[in-house]
Amino acid sequence: MRPEVLFALSAIHLGTTNAAPSVRPEERLASWFTSQVTGSTHGGNGQCIEKIVGIHASAMNTMLKFDLPANQSQVTETIVEFLQVNATLPSQVMGPTQNISGTYPISTKLCWPATTSSPSNTTIQLLTHGVGFDKSYWDFYSPSYSYQDAAARAGYTTLAYDRLGIGKSDHPDPIQVVQAPLEIEIAHQLIQSLRNGGDFGSASFSKVIGAGHSLGSELTNAVTSKYPEDLDAAILTGFSVDTAGQSNFFSGLDLVIARENQPLRFPELNNGYLIPQSIVSNQFGFFRVPNFDPLVLEAAEAAKQTFTVGELFTNSMFVGKAGEFRGPIDVVDGENDLPFCQSNCLVPENKAEAVKGVLYPNANSSSMSYIAKGVGHGLNLHYVAGEAYQQIFDFLKSNGF
Repeated sequence: MRPEVLFALSAIHLGTTNAAPSVRPEERLASWFTSQVTGSTHGGNGQCIEKIVGIHASAMNTMLKFDLPANQSQVTETIVEFLQVNATLPSQVMGPTQNISGTYPISTKLCWPATTSSPSNTTIQLLTHGVGFDKSYWDFYSPSYSYQDAAARAGYTTLAYDRLGIGKSDHPDPIQVVQAPLEIEIAHQLIQSLRNGGDFGSASFSKVIGAGHSLGSELTNAVTSKYPEDLDAAILTGFSVDTAGQSNFFSGLDLVIARENQPLRFPELNNGYLIPQSIVSNQFGFFRVPNFDPLVLEAAEAAKQTFTVGELFTNSMFVGKAGEFRGPIDVVDGENDLPFCQSNCLVPENKAEAVKGVLYPNANSSSMSYIAKGVGHGLNLHYVAGEAYQQIFDFLKSNGF
């Protein structure tokens, strides 16, 4: 086995006996990965391990002076008041900061090329999904839409995870706990775990690339702002500095109480967990006719995920200027992205291209941007997803990853 496809290992005492030859650390680790495989990516180019890891994180969240909504009428009124011109509701509910700390079960999916017994120790991509989805956004529906499958085919290892309050991850208090500051710290701790080893057979990676979509890109941006040494590069999809379209986006989602909308899927969640109301809401926020398969829209509706009241009020805390980040960035948007481009990413300027100058003034000059023609906010859900993936891989290879 070639050294370059082996994980860096923590010091492990391998004890030997006269009865059997010693097993090399790299062989033991490869055997561990083989024994832990739980499935593959759509298309079979990646083999994967799905695992829940305990992430300890602490953050200074905001004490929100906001009671749990009693019913849908209160939820709707909250959204209406939140989105109005010169809204006062956000400032009214923002209280002092409070420390939130704990160990949170986070659901992860690690995938690497099926042609190798274990991942390469050089580079891993941490994939953070956005609003309305869970980690399946990165391995969605079929090979044509699976980023993790395409990445494995291109030789890359990826780790997708369900953000706090989403999917198979922990669902704590949706008002006081599931907020932007804590989600940033969880991502930071995940990155440290990938660099230092411990969660996946004592494996560690020398380079970590953050890749996000929508709120996941906002979160990735926040990490590069607060912890500029965490990531070697950042891939920001469904993202720009133009947020004027977000009011239309959230209005169109028509957020409703998740357990009332999907009682079989979310029977135990309280009224602080919200979800897009219908397949019409899903199309409005994420798709662009005629450039998607209606069956993919149906799959997105069936898999739709939650958004919390806490995230609603702290969403602006995700984005920040990352002046100390010096790695390369790649900003990839659909031409008709609603929340981040008001449905036109080329007017009055290329909004993907503008991100570097505004948020990343010191990012490497090898940074790139890309606009996928005729695509809505859900980049991975359109026919040309593979073309966007190829641009991302070209960006990575041009930067030595």
